[in-house]
Amino acid sequence: MRAVLGLIVVAALATAATPAQHDPIVVAAGDIACNRGPAPSGCRQAATARLVRSLRPSAVLALGDLQYETGSLAEFRRWYAPTWGRFRRITHPVPGNHEYYGGAAAGYKAYFGVTRTWSSFDLGAWHIVGLDSECEDVGGCDAGSAQERWLRTDLAKTRKQCILAFWHRPRISNGLHGGDSRTQALWTDLVAAGADVVLAGHDHDYERLRPRDGIQSFVVGTGGRSLYPLRPFRSDSASAWNGGFGVLRLGLHSGWYEWRFVSVPGGRVFKDAGRADCS
Repeated sequence: MRAVLGLIVVAALATAATPAQHDPIVVAAGDIACNRGPAPSGCRQAATARLVRSLRPSAVLALGDLQYETGSLAEFRRWYAPTWGRFRRITHPVPGNHEYYGGAAAGYKAYFGVTRTWSSFDLGAWHIVGLDSECEDVGGCDAGSAQERWLRTDLAKTRKQCILAFWHRPRISNGLHGGDSRTQALWTDLVAAGADVVLAGHDHDYERLRPRDGIQSFVVGTGGRSLYPLRPFRSDSASAWNGGFGVLRLGLHSGWYEWRFVSVPGGRVFKDAGRADCS
């Protein structure tokens, strides 16, 4: 009888760690489209879009600076739309600093048909929150700001075990721009809610940071615009790459997740993959 019970326990553990057939796949990247013409001297949004299509995601998280240089509606229609725009139906975007260069993110809002630049949705066993890290343009990101109050209310309502948030400017980064402390209040709210993953762009590289406050964060600024240098000494960095474009693929399962950086075919390949439980 004891042997039978042991087999049942082993089988249960194996089942818990096995992806369900229809668990969602999320693809994420930022810093994507521009008007500098084709590679090698121009942008690679067409190549990363083909990569996204090959991965057949359930959702696309667009991590800001989606359209250079000013994020106008004309630019979105000319460069973003024929490439990453193919996934607009399943895309959940956030704006970056370049979306605001044209004034109030008007082109971004018109293209995606939104009036507010933060939102949330449920996907499988996960609650996903998109936030606006252009703090000066949205009345601040500090405690008590409109966005921070909304975030606290949103997180209090969810009953999902696993939480993922994404915005443009990384809280922690070893890239050219570095981390941005203005999102600390948003980060604190996510920590209090037991969030698991935070994604950002802005630095044009890929980086996986060591978990901080129980949160695993990634920088994925490799969507096609250009690549930036990394700092020689990288504090809190678990894995980093600035040698090519690509996207982050996330498998979102019940109680756990898996990640894999996927490089654009035909160039230098970088591998970073793993899995972790939700808090």
